[in-house]
Amino acid sequence: MAPRPAWRAGIVVAALAGTAMSPATAYAAAAVDYEAESAVISQGVVESNHAGYSGTGFVNFDNVAGSYVEYSVNAAQAGTHTLTFRYANGTADNRPVKLVVDGGDKGTVDFPATGDWTTWKTVTATVQLTAGVNKVRTTATTANGGPNADKLTDTFTAPSDSEPPSPPSNLAASNILPTAATFSWTAATDNVGIVRYEINRGGNVLKTVDGTTTSATVDNLTPNTAYDISVGAYDAAGNPSQQSNVVAFTTPPSNDTTPPSVPGSLRSTGVTANSVSLAWNASTDNGGTITAYDVFQGATKVASTTSLTSTVTNLNPNTSYTFTVKARDPNGNSSAASNAVTVKTSAPGGAGGIPEYDKDIAKVDLGWAVDFLPNGNALVTERDRFEILLVTPSGQKTTLGRVPGAVTTTGEGGVLGLAISPNWASDHAIYVYHTASGDNRIVKMTYDGTTLSSTSTPVLTGIAKNRYHNGGRIRFGPDGKLYATVGDAKNSDNAQNKSSLNGKILRLNSDGSAPGDNPFYATGGNARYVWSYGHRNPQGLAWDSRGQLWAAEFGESSLDELNLIQKGGNFGWPSCEGTQGSCSGFIAPKKTWPTSQAGPSGVEIVNDWIYIAGVTGKQLFATQINAAGTGVGTVSTLFSGRWGRLRSVTKTPDGGLWLTSTNNDMNGGTPTVLDNVIVRLKFPAAH
Repeated sequence: MAPRPAWRAGIVVAALAGTAMSPATAYAAAAVDYEAESAVISQGVVESNHAGYSGTGFVNFDNVAGSYVEYSVNAAQAGTHTLTFRYANGTADNRPVKLVVDGGDKGTVDFPATGDWTTWKTVTATVQLTAGVNKVRTTATTANGGPNADKLTDTFTAPSDSEPPSPPSNLAASNILPTAATFSWTAATDNVGIVRYEINRGGNVLKTVDGTTTSATVDNLTPNTAYDISVGAYDAAGNPSQQSNVVAFTTPPSNDTTPPSVPGSLRSTGVTANSVSLAWNASTDNGGTITAYDVFQGATKVASTTSLTSTVTNLNPNTSYTFTVKARDPNGNSSAASNAVTVKTSAPGGAGGIPEYDKDIAKVDLGWAVDFLPNGNALVTERDRFEILLVTPSGQKTTLGRVPGAVTTTGEGGVLGLAISPNWASDHAIYVYHTASGDNRIVKMTYDGTTLSSTSTPVLTGIAKNRYHNGGRIRFGPDGKLYATVGDAKNSDNAQNKSSLNGKILRLNSDGSAPGDNPFYATGGNARYVWSYGHRNPQGLAWDSRGQLWAAEFGESSLDELNLIQKGGNFGWPSCEGTQGSCSGFIAPKKTWPTSQAGPSGVEIVNDWIYIAGVTGKQLFATQINAAGTGVGTVSTLFSGRWGRLRSVTKTPDGGLWLTSTNNDMNGGTPTVLDNVIVRLKFPAAH
């Protein structure tokens, strides 16, 4: 709303605390309303010019930082209380307030836009109240002031159900058809009751059924496609079970012999001395699915991708190349070739930023994370072998030892992130994010250049784990603090709950304490570690030349994300996925991809070019941060299908990139087989 005249800025209204209720009524009521117009108001005014409010009006904060509404909440019982604020915000901006209870800072409560001033919504905060009267003050933190405040509702929260269901068991698949399969399982058990089951492919939900159903048919499968299916149970409190056993199968081909239509309008979208970027229009297929687009350089297939773009690298300068593209459906039917396009690469010294393949470094099992020592050697985590490797630039590989206490989740858990201390020369400390018997955790080990310690010291524990959505990337930032990406552990409510470590990017000191300048430090508990929240399953972290943090995040079923992280920022999950859903008031991603094309995991930044390792899309993405540092330009897709599922990308001390693959990683891996790669990429100027 427009700022009001300055004469209103000093108005203070004092009135009775809460609505007119006797103590007996308050004790009997499940929830108690406190109208904002009956609270203590500083730098605000009671108005009634927007319809839809309760009581006799609402409080219009003055457009200044420091304006506040203070409620006197008469709690019948001491303990955990949920405060529900009803408000309207007709601007496009979030209007956060600082929440203070009896003088204690309880952090910031966000009030996102509601669309207009007559649309009333609610936000909640969970606090500890004492029996009797508690002073609850909401103070505007920005020059925009607070929202239009209607009322506060106090609800005493009885001890919550924190016991998850047991995993469903004996999952079996039957009647497997080209586009459908039936699944049955033995029911999970719970101390209260099961309300739903989710049938998952990897970490993505295929179908949801109620808690009394133990058999269901999924009818949106693709012919001739490999699936790994599990089932998870949920109780009424939202607690997720661990996943059932996994059923792996391949749907049979259909009788479809009709090829897709020809990809249209193949064209060049960018040229450097060593690369050509291509784009084309989508094909259609009578079965509704395009499995891949195969890119040909002459008669040689050089890329296979689900995207509508591809960048071909390792080309010679000043040389003409001819390209075509064919579409392929799940039954292996290929379209005719697209139009041919001939492109000449530029002279050396042209636009840079696109790396090319240099050489193989080593074969590993599942190299999940890489970090470099000062001498140029690298430490690499083996996710399912629970090992840390030493790998030299020449490819010499040594197993240093195992991470004690590490376990698998037969899915996305195990030994994940790795970060070498910025003071390694003096403290010899390395940090590892791994799954343990009861949680995910960050631990400290030592490596003195010769010997890896056989024990570890816990740094941060109690991160909920699940078969899926464990996050796991850790890196030291330019500020010397350790950052960690944490998934929601298949409980999407975790992402918005600041008391949970899950669904967050965390920031901590190297000793495991929480930095005092973290945005929710004053709230206490786990919230002290939260740097940003509203994340589903983030896995990539990197900083640009301005010191800004960028992160990549796996979407559910629609959109994957590249985010520019803000301190204390809310990125919307589960209300918002990418740019889909209820996204008003949340921080929007800087780039999205369909989940079938990306699966962004590791992220690296070199000279303000961002490189993203794609797991699902089986390709590397490259894009340049714009001059203002606020977004990115055109995205190039590199090495499409060449090494399969790409997990990490890390800049090397000698000016290149190391890229790792993690194929066969969806069901606990194959730790007896070293069939994944670490490869080195080089830049045109670094031949």
